[in-house]
Parts: sequence; C-alpha cells; structure tokens
Amino acid sequence: MFSWRAVQRVSTRLQTTYADLRCNQSPNLYCWRRHGLRGFVTTGVKAEPTNSNGGLSPDHDIYVSTSTDPYFNLTLEDWLFRHSPESKPLLLIYRDSPCVVIGRNQNPWTEVNFPALRAAGIPFLRRRSGGGTVYHDLGNTNFSIHLPRASFDRHATGRLVLRAIRSLGINACLNDRNDICVGSDKMSLDSGICLLLPTFSLYVSGSAYKIVNKRAYHHGTMLITTKLDALGGFLRPQKNNIVTKGVASVRSPVSNLQKYAASTTHESFTSAVVTEFRREFGITTDICVVPDSEETKSIGYIRKGMLELSTWEWAYGQTPEFTHTLSNTFSWGDVTVEIRSKHGIILDCLLLINNARIPTSMIKALNEECRAIYAGKRYGFLQEARDHRTGEFGVASTGSTITQLSPPLQDVSIWLEKATSLI
Repeated sequence: MFSWRAVQRVSTRLQTTYADLRCNQSPNLYCWRRHGLRGFVTTGVKAEPTNSNGGLSPDHDIYVSTSTDPYFNLTLEDWLFRHSPESKPLLLIYRDSPCVVIGRNQNPWTEVNFPALRAAGIPFLRRRSGGGTVYHDLGNTNFSIHLPRASFDRHATGRLVLRAIRSLGINACLNDRNDICVGSDKMSLDSGICLLLPTFSLYVSGSAYKIVNKRAYHHGTMLITTKLDALGGFLRPQKNNIVTKGVASVRSPVSNLQKYAASTTHESFTSAVVTEFRREFGITTDICVVPDSEETKSIGYIRKGMLELSTWEWAYGQTPEFTHTLSNTFSWGDVTVEIRSKHGIILDCLLLINNARIPTSMIKALNEECRAIYAGKRYGFLQEARDHRTGEFGVASTGSTITQLSPPLQDVSIWLEKATSLI
C-alpha cells in the first residue's frame, strides 16, 4: 500500500489586529492577504509524506477551505463528517463559485430554473443533507458545525453564529425556525429558496442539518454581498403542475449583511465565527487551511465524492417520486399527459384525449406506443427516445425493426420532449 508521512501541514493563527499582518516572502509562509482574506496568517511546515490523504488530516478542529469549487467543498464537508473523531466539535467554513444547491430529498424540476442556469453557465448540485434549495456565490459564506450526536443542539449552534454576527456590530436575532434575522431581514438561509417577497421580515441566514448514528452537523449560508437578483432568478422553477413527494423549499425574503454593516466581509465573518467557536468549545488549536490543490482532490474519498455529485444518478436519479401533468391542443384533439416518475425514471405515461378527431382505436394505440417509447426513459432527457441511428422518433415493433410514428404520436413526442427538457 502506498503511504505518506506528512507532506505538508498547514495551520493558521487568528490575529487580534490587522496591523501586525505581514506577507513574508518565505515559500513556507502562506498568507491569507494574498487571497484577500485579511485577519489570518497561515504557516506551512514541509515534512515527509505520511498517509494517503494528500497531507490533509481529519483530526483538526477548525478548517477553512480556500477552494471555491462547490463539488470539492461539499465533498470535503462529507469527508470530514465521516472521518473526523466522533467526540470532537469541528468547524468548516468555505465559499463557492456561483451554483445552485438543492437538498438531498428535493425535486430539481420544482426548484431550479434550468434555462436560466444554462444561459449563465451555472451548475446545480444535490447536497447530502436535507433542507431546501439555495444559491451560492462568492458573496455568500457557508459554515458547517459538526458535533457528537448526543450533544448536538441546533439552537445552541444557531446562537453561536448569532453571537458572531452581533460581534460585528449587527443587532441580529434568531427566529423560531433557527434562522438569523436583522431587524425585519433574514440573512442566513434555511437551505430553502429565498426570493424577494412582500412580508414583514427579510432573511440573511438559515440552516440545514444532517444526523447519522453518532455524529450530526448544522450547516448554513450567510448572505454578505450575494447578488440577490440572480438568486431570485435561478430559484424560480419553470415547470408547473408537478406533484412531488419531495421536500419543497420555503420561499423567504432576503438581505445581505453589508446592508447593516458596510465593513462586513467574508474574512470578518469567518474571524467572528472562528472566535465564537473557540470560545464555545474551549478550542486553542490552529486552523487547518485546506488548499485548492490537486493533491487534496486526489484523496480517494474526495475524488469519488466529487465524481458522484456530478453524475446523473446522484443529481437527478435521487429525485423522489412525482407526477407531471401537461396539456396541449392539437388539430386532432385536446391532450392531457400524466407522466409518473421515480428516481428520475419514467414509470408510466398516460394520455387522455378530449374532443378527439381520431378513431378510438388510434387513441388506444397512442397510449400503448407512448408507454413503449417513454417507460424506463430518463425524465427531462426524452430526446433519448429518438432512435440513435436515424435521429427519428420510433418504436421497436418486432426485433430491431424501427417503425415511424403516426402523425398524432409524432406531435405528442415532439411536444413532450420540448415541455420536459432541461434547456
């Protein structure tokens, strides 16, 4: 087995003042100021390789990721959750480049505006915890607090983040959903959709949770300078008439921390949360800075986890059962189609035709052919029903024979492909 003895151990010390910060030119000194993260200085001590974890250990108390890759950061969080000592508290802070993240048990077609995402070139990911859908960008800071299950209290961790916000001079409070509000505004998203809606309160922070046998975590987003117009546009789904067994997001009005304290930044919020985490749990150890390096991404669990997040099987194939009802009018009748899907796979496709101007026998044939084409296919990817050799819609009648569809079924197929497409 290939093994390493300590390649590099990176740690940070919280500085009490910014005036003392200096960027030493030594190759063994890593300074946050170079990355726009004032308030921390990190030192790296080169040593020999010790293990197969790319020099990264799950035994630290506080981690700050310098990566903005959402696939990496979500997987790093899961790796720490699964590999850190069960009895120790742990804090992870990170930011992501623009993306939309849905909850573990959600339906992406009822949460995400796919045309807007595609136009902006922004990905969507399904995380491993529950809760609702959120938008991430560099104006939003994510915190993740891990604790032994026996001592986990989401209200206590909520109060920890609240104290951090108040230490920045912002008069914040927790609401009954454990979301952080400032005045009438919510700033920490409860991992649910947040849109600008008329209401008595706006949100700046909220949380989601994951609990396993002996471990639990509370993670959430903190809106600091997030582009709120983008947030609303990307989280406005275009698909209607979908009845899902998945968890629906709670839409809430939102605001940014900088509205209340112009000097608030990712760095100052990070410092405040680290300080409160240290005070709450009596932690004096250094911060572990996780670099955005190929070495770290080469850790087996992280490499596989990042790959899994990008697969159809995880992003779409984990979707709970749902039914999508669509209607359209053609020259030969008024058509209602009911598509039933589970785990992203179509289970059934039922056609109801009113004011039919085709024979009853053709209506029956349409239903049978529609089921034959779409049952077992991936919802949202109905173009896969086209014959790959001819590019035409077809249904196998005998052996490998491909027959052309009847004009009514051709109409239905073209319509359904467009109506359910992700584009």
